[in-house]
Amino acid sequence: MRNLISKPVSGRRLLMAGLALLVLAGCTRGVTSTYDDAPNLEDWVAEVKAQPAPPLPPLPVMQQFETFEYAAQGMRDPFSTAFTDRNAGSGPRPDSDRRKQTLEQFPLDSLDMVGTLGEGSATVALVMAPDKVTYRVRPGAYMGQNDGRVTSVTQDRIELVELVPDGAGGWLERPATVALEDQ
Repeated sequence: MRNLISKPVSGRRLLMAGLALLVLAGCTRGVTSTYDDAPNLEDWVAEVKAQPAPPLPPLPVMQQFETFEYAAQGMRDPFSTAFTDRNAGSGPRPDSDRRKQTLEQFPLDSLDMVGTLGEGSATVALVMAPDKVTYRVRPGAYMGQNDGRVTSVTQDRIELVELVPDGAGGWLERPATVALEDQ
């Protein structure tokens, strides 16, 4: 006990104790002032509620649409099978029994001719597919997704004939080429 009594109280401790009292005194004063302002707040809310509501904006004007009566009872039904072309069976057709070749799984514009092997009628084209594999192509082979049959292979291009639907149930032959890409 003697040790505590003989030790003088430092100025720092006094200063800290004084600041703590000031902070606590400020907190109690702020709490009492909010309770004092409560009637003023209630008066303000009552005053705002008593004011008339502002007028609503006018409704937008609805646009009038012109009515249309569809009267096609006397016309041909576009979904009937009577419209199919009677000559559709006489033209070229893809061979559904033919086994598909590897290069027929890729679109024609994704295939790149990268070179040739051989000369004359024995020329074989080298074609790189999107899977980064190089394939050998000879006349009579098929490539592209439209039943493209290779008709000739030259040093700078591959010529082929594709079969595309004509929209009326038949097929059209369309020439196409795959050129040697420039290095």
